[in-house]
Amino acid sequence: MAAKKRINSFYQEFKNFAIKGNMIDMAVGIIIGTAFNNIVSTIVKSVIMPPLSLMTEGVKLSNKKYVLRPKSAESEEVAIGYGELIEVMIDFVIIAFTIFMMLKLIHSIRKKEEKIEAEEVVAETPKDIQLLSNIEKLLEQQNQLLKNRKNPT
Repeated sequence: MAAKKRINSFYQEFKNFAIKGNMIDMAVGIIIGTAFNNIVSTIVKSVIMPPLSLMTEGVKLSNKKYVLRPKSAESEEVAIGYGELIEVMIDFVIIAFTIFMMLKLIHSIRKKEEKIEAEEVVAETPKDIQLLSNIEKLLEQQNQLLKNRKNPT
């Protein structure tokens, strides 16, 4: 019986997680991130690397490697492809910089919205406070009138 309650509780918790949108938001983020990764990879390989290759006299970074064992009749070449690592690192820097700029933009928009909301909140005085203020003013006027009647100078 306790096991069944735990299973139902676990199922309910998972259902709430999935329905609240957390899982859907994650899926959408992953799909967009994958598409963005393809865009950045293409930009790096087709836009950034060709001019970089010209600056290095036609050397393609993706072809750069450190050969540990040359190819022979009995075995294949064993090499460390450090050029490919450099390209992936350039991809990473571009993606990280783009995400940083997007987050910076989102935060600045949120700050502007919060500032506008704060100004709106400060500008509006609640009705009960306004009524109390009006009552206070009326009482002061009434007291002043009563003082004037008692002491007509």
